[in-house]
Amino acid sequence: MGWLKERRRARLMRRDLPEEWRMIVSRNVPYLSLLSAEDRRELEGKILVFLAEKRFEGAGGLRITDAIRLTIAAQACVLLLHRKTDFYPALYSIIAYPGPYLARHRERDESGLVIEGLQGRSGESWREGAVVLSWADVRRDAAEVGSGRNVVFHEFAHQLDAETGRTDGAPILPDPTMYATWARVFHEAYERLQREIGLGGEAPLRPYGALNPAEFFAVATETFFEQPLKLRREMPDLYEQLRAYYKQDPAAFAPRIPKGG
Repeated sequence: MGWLKERRRARLMRRDLPEEWRMIVSRNVPYLSLLSAEDRRELEGKILVFLAEKRFEGAGGLRITDAIRLTIAAQACVLLLHRKTDFYPALYSIIAYPGPYLARHRERDESGLVIEGLQGRSGESWREGAVVLSWADVRRDAAEVGSGRNVVFHEFAHQLDAETGRTDGAPILPDPTMYATWARVFHEAYERLQREIGLGGEAPLRPYGALNPAEFFAVATETFFEQPLKLRREMPDLYEQLRAYYKQDPAAFAPRIPKGG
């Protein structure tokens, strides 16, 4: 990272979020009311950097407003709290649709036949360039704190995962000594999720996390922030790995999350 960029970011981090913007964030992202005053101050600085460096584009007739930019940026920056970060370096644009949208989909079935078509989506993360989101889903998930589902947390977790050059559920960890334990814990938790879904039991994470390791990491991230007590109770080793990676402990304020986890 160049010194000019560092200096510009440091200057933005020292600024206060305009009061009108602060009111929008407070109204649209109630999760932030659970954070300490110190964390909210850090988050506001990160929001200003994020907004200065990322472009927002409306699609499907959606006009980008401050409410859209701030609601997305605030949640994306929750994943950056307490951590040295380059602010999603491969991400240049956030594309927002009014609601769920259709995207081209290609997959190979068990027989090897390739199936192509259109698939409805609420969000997607490209390895380089863009995150695509349904504004209706963003707004609903932000409002329903504790539901266990948050499309912004999910898609921006994919961005973190991709910083290694591939999306495989293993982001860049803060300490090289963490990798062996991370791999073991995530592999065991991923296999457990697949097994419990196969048996028809109640799974500790959303079933979508069993699709592949990348989706497992994204769904685990949603659950870590949205239902931390549930994750800590059901998968304590996984919770601890995510706590060490994100340098946050949402279970500490989980009793104040409306649906608790």
